Amino acid sequence: MTRPKYDGILNVDKPYGLTSMDVVRRLKRASGQKRVGHGGTLDPIATGVIPICFGQATRMMEDLINGPKRYRAAVELGVVTDTYDALGEIVETRDASAVTLADIEEAINGFIGVIQQVPPMYSALKKNGRRLYQLAREGVEVERDARSVTVQDIRIVAWDSPAITIEVSCGRGFYMRSLAYDLGNALGCGGHMKSLVRLQSGVFSLDAALSLEHAEQKLQDGEWQDILHSPDVVLSAMKAIVVGKQTEDLIRNGCSLPLALSLPRGKADDRCRAYSVDGRFLAILTFDSTSGQWHPDKVFALQYAQPEGIPQFS
Repeated sequence: MTRPKYDGILNVDKPYGLTSMDVVRRLKRASGQKRVGHGGTLDPIATGVIPICFGQATRMMEDLINGPKRYRAAVELGVVTDTYDALGEIVETRDASAVTLADIEEAINGFIGVIQQVPPMYSALKKNGRRLYQLAREGVEVERDARSVTVQDIRIVAWDSPAITIEVSCGRGFYMRSLAYDLGNALGCGGHMKSLVRLQSGVFSLDAALSLEHAEQKLQDGEWQDILHSPDVVLSAMKAIVVGKQTEDLIRNGCSLPLALSLPRGKADDRCRAYSVDGRFLAILTFDSTSGQWHPDKVFALQYAQPEGIPQFS
């Protein structure tokens, strides 16, 4: 029996030990859908929120990956591993008994803001065309360039020497394993990440996430409408407009929107979401400050209720 195609995002709690692609493969098989992807990699050691995108919602993966994240991590001081986490081989041990809570609080302050972070060797980043983890498994360590990453906040949840539990709010490209390693070095005793939970990815929180098994069963039973979120939920913080039929036709044809339409003026590279008068999510528009026009960036063909309170333009 042919299954219907659908578009949406599923908020899943990734189990320990699975890769992100393991989750994608299982849900792809359960759903029978061809276009399935995830909105941000989690290591096998990690659990927690992983948004799974179906159909046209796969075009939201970039927004999910670029969006804010929040994690809870347990860091063990005094033990350094080659992978920077508990799955790796121990390469060094040091005495961490002299470290105090005040020391940790002071060290953490140095990791808040826009910082330079060196990614771990055991990562999917490439060097000279090869994945770093492939080189690491061959015993080859190469120099990695530090990358600019953003950390909004780090909060100490628990301190039971030599273990620290922290919650971190951060942006794209941040490695929690590197933070554990760097924090240990800053404290002079080394450290590694014992466990990791992603508490939030954009609008998706762990409290509302489905277990992988429950999600699989729902999809196998054809009850996808009960659990999928509409793709535009990712853009809930983005301003939105409702457009008339003339403007809708221009958007669908990928045309820039004339100034005569009296759309609200934006700033350079501003984005907004556009809806039809009957509530269909049409597109993400970007603003060109040179021409003063909005341009369709990503165009969709979806059907669901129009958000309330969106101003209407013709």
